Amino acid sequence: MAGGLTYTAIDSTALSTAEYYGKALCELGEQHPEVVALTADLGKSTKIGMFGEKFPDRFFNVGIAEQNMFGIAAGMAKAGLVPFLSTFSVFASLRSADQLHTDICYQNVNAKIIATHSGTSFGQAGSTHHAICDMAVCRSIPNLTVICPADGMETVNAVRAAYDNFGPYYIRINRGFDRVLYPNTDYGFEVGKAVELNKGTDITVIACGSCAFQALQAAKFLDNADGLKVRVLNMHTIKPIDREAILKAVMDTRRIITVEDHTIIGGLGSAVAEVIVESGKGCAFKQLGIKDEFAPIGLHEDIMSMLGIDSNGIIEAVREVMGKDFELDDDWDDEV
Repeated sequence: MAGGLTYTAIDSTALSTAEYYGKALCELGEQHPEVVALTADLGKSTKIGMFGEKFPDRFFNVGIAEQNMFGIAAGMAKAGLVPFLSTFSVFASLRSADQLHTDICYQNVNAKIIATHSGTSFGQAGSTHHAICDMAVCRSIPNLTVICPADGMETVNAVRAAYDNFGPYYIRINRGFDRVLYPNTDYGFEVGKAVELNKGTDITVIACGSCAFQALQAAKFLDNADGLKVRVLNMHTIKPIDREAILKAVMDTRRIITVEDHTIIGGLGSAVAEVIVESGKGCAFKQLGIKDEFAPIGLHEDIMSMLGIDSNGIIEAVREVMGKDFELDDDWDDEV
């Protein structure tokens, strides 16, 4: 779909990421009568209820039965509809894992999952509502495209791309009011292609979701305070990963840090590491995220600080990695 979507500065701060998604889905509904929406009694919380208010005859609340919702969506897709189903990320990836795997991805049906309250964004709800391993689960399932937008405008682009491209999509968004990275949707979003937020030759920070804004802020601070040129990549698509952007960063900067609101096992950092190892190229490498443990409980911004995935944590990690000593010659033969 062509055309940019723009909100005023007041709108941008007043709308949560999920509300951007709700508005984008309503726009799709106006243009495409085959688009339907499903909720598991979370229409208000996930904002998919906006679609229900506008198109009540194409909106289905299955009750607190997420697994049934996935099976119903698969049947709708087999019948030629384009179902968008939404629930909390932890329920979409874990409670409904069997149905996501077998009903949707195994059959490769055209169903789109909008998973809200991802990472630790619903921090005060506790560990049962933290989605800290959903990307690891979802990127391991065949046929499933996994996207983790950085802000509201990117969420709009992801929703549009999900409709435009056939097959299962898992779009992972936060609960709350994300910081604004993009004033509109016209910045070159493409599934599977990272967006360079900041140019740099000293080190590269690869981030996704809410961590992308934090990485950009850290890069600006390090430029002013330390004179470091930090490349920042918004790796919004976790699968398929942008191999070209990763390897270019390795060749150009030789130092890579990944940042994610997710466990470091199986998520963005693991995906980036796999690309680097397979290439045979060596670099200094560090993953920021949740270690092999459950996240603390609290407000999202406090949790990000405690986990070291906010701007301060990224600044500290960059300084640490910049201090590592390794071979800087241009001969890659000894790296293989």
